[in-house]
Amino acid sequence: MIIPTGTANVTCAQGQDALLSCQTDNSALTYYMDSGGEYELEAPDRADVQTAMSQYNATDLSVSYDASPTFSGSAETDVVYQEGSTGMSAGTIGMTWCNDPSDNYAYRCDQQYVRIRGNGNITPISAGHETGHAVGLLHGPFAYPSQTVCASVMGIMRSAATCSDSAALGSTVIANINAIY
Repeated sequence: MIIPTGTANVTCAQGQDALLSCQTDNSALTYYMDSGGEYELEAPDRADVQTAMSQYNATDLSVSYDASPTFSGSAETDVVYQEGSTGMSAGTIGMTWCNDPSDNYAYRCDQQYVRIRGNGNITPISAGHETGHAVGLLHGPFAYPSQTVCASVMGIMRSAATCSDSAALGSTVIANINAIY
C-alpha cells in the first residue's frame, strides 16, 4: 500500500494536481504547522496534528517538529501543514502534494504540503491520513493487492468520506512504512 505498487507505479511529481502519493525523502520526518497568514492552523488544530504525528512514532520514522522550517535547499522541512480549501474540489477534506520531487529517487519528495479544510475537518484522523500520503501510503484501490476504500487492512488510509473512520495506523500500515524506511 506504499508507492510504488503493482497497481500504482507513477513517479513523484510536483504540484497540487499530482495523482498519487510520494514517499518522504528519508526516515527523519520533520514537520511544521503554518503559524501565520492565510493557511494558519489554530491551537486546537495544531493539537490534532501533533496527536496524529505521535502515531508515527510507532514506526521506524523519526518524527520531530521543526520550529524553524526550511523551504528550499537540501535540508527542507519534510511536511508543511496548512488549513484552507484553496485548490480543493468541493467535498474534499484534505490533500497532500509534493513541492520538491527528489532528484535522486523517482518515488520520493524533499518537501510536501498537507492542506486540510477548516471548520472542524482537521482531526487526528484527517491529519494522520494526509501524513500517510506524505510518507507514500495509498488508498485501497492503489494498494497491491488492490483493496476496497473501506478495507480494515488499510488502517488510517481508509476513506474518511465513505467508511467508518479508523484513527489507528494499523499493523499493515506500520509494516509497510517500516519496510521502506
